[in-house]
Amino acid sequence: MVNAGDTSWILTATALVLFMTMPGLALFYAGLVRSKNILSVLMHCAAICCLASVTWLAVAYSLAFSGDGAYVGDLSKLFLAGVSRDAMSGSIPESLFFSFQMTFAIITPALIVGAYVERIKFGAVLLISALWLIFVYAPVCHWVWGGGWLSALGVYDFAGGIVVHVTAGVSALVIAKMLGSRSGYPDQVQPPHAPWMVMVGACMLWVGWFGFNAGSALTAGTDASMALLVTHISAATASLVWLIIEWLRFGKPSLVGLVTGTIAGLATITPASGFVGPMGGFILGLAGGVVCYYCVDLVKVKFNIDDSLDVFAVHGVGGATGTLLVAILISPTFGGIGLGEGVTVMSQLGVQATGILATLIWCVIATMVIVNIARVVTGFRVEDDDEVEGLDYKAHGETGYKL
Repeated sequence: MVNAGDTSWILTATALVLFMTMPGLALFYAGLVRSKNILSVLMHCAAICCLASVTWLAVAYSLAFSGDGAYVGDLSKLFLAGVSRDAMSGSIPESLFFSFQMTFAIITPALIVGAYVERIKFGAVLLISALWLIFVYAPVCHWVWGGGWLSALGVYDFAGGIVVHVTAGVSALVIAKMLGSRSGYPDQVQPPHAPWMVMVGACMLWVGWFGFNAGSALTAGTDASMALLVTHISAATASLVWLIIEWLRFGKPSLVGLVTGTIAGLATITPASGFVGPMGGFILGLAGGVVCYYCVDLVKVKFNIDDSLDVFAVHGVGGATGTLLVAILISPTFGGIGLGEGVTVMSQLGVQATGILATLIWCVIATMVIVNIARVVTGFRVEDDDEVEGLDYKAHGETGYKL
């Protein structure tokens, strides 16, 4: 029987998570690039939103949430075949569960946009996103949330530390490496053209993340309430951590740095949000702010990979950090719900690490194959002249600003 309270909340959460991509993530990324590429980034996010929605309906939802296979679902729910209007998923209609999960399937490939902005062919964006959703996201989603082998192993991932952030972060790093750096990187790469836009997008993401994490309880109860609270605490803490580090390092705290810390805190709390208490949220914010900040330098300076908008350092590392620390912070000592009977912190850490490592390996292999398919079918990188002129006009025949 439909629970009206749960259904009302998940209807709201679904809208909030869609709001994270359209327009939250789109504006966040658009403000970070050069003015000649703003529409290109907005187009990537909008097109992926539409493409992922149709792909989720056609095949990806069935692969993620049908059947009892250990590694991937079956094809019994292609185009929602056999799912009636009255079909239920727990206490909510399955059509609503489908829609809520669809918004996750939209934002995850959209996160990867940040790694390849300003230099990739639009056709490659579409092909890579569709194939990635089918062959990377859907199987990992089944492993963790669809009753697959990581679920059976007992992995904790409340709202997508592994399913969303590790998958997107690792694949983003692979694509950035295979695509190569932007022209003139790193010396001639210009700073974000619209920091105010970055802040507006980050704020939309922050609000939308309440639906992302608290909605993952799939009920309107205490788990959702605590998930919302710890999400906010982690975001606020990581923002301050990033601000302080920048202030001490450069003498001036930046707006872009502050809100980048916000996103790091949000990514870090995501896998733990339904399992920890306020102290856990605070600790995860501290950890996410520090670890993600220094990983930005590690990727760009040490490894010299132009992950343009720091997808791996913020989302991949943040998601992995939260996924590991939940094994510790789930303890009632920190206000968490506690581990299951017979489960120790070390054994759970092993399970969490297994989930991260397996996902990393699969993402690297599958993403490399997908990129090579795109090279042949659509081409991969734009011509040098197109990159110099900007993708707004060269790829889409429009400009973001009238001069």
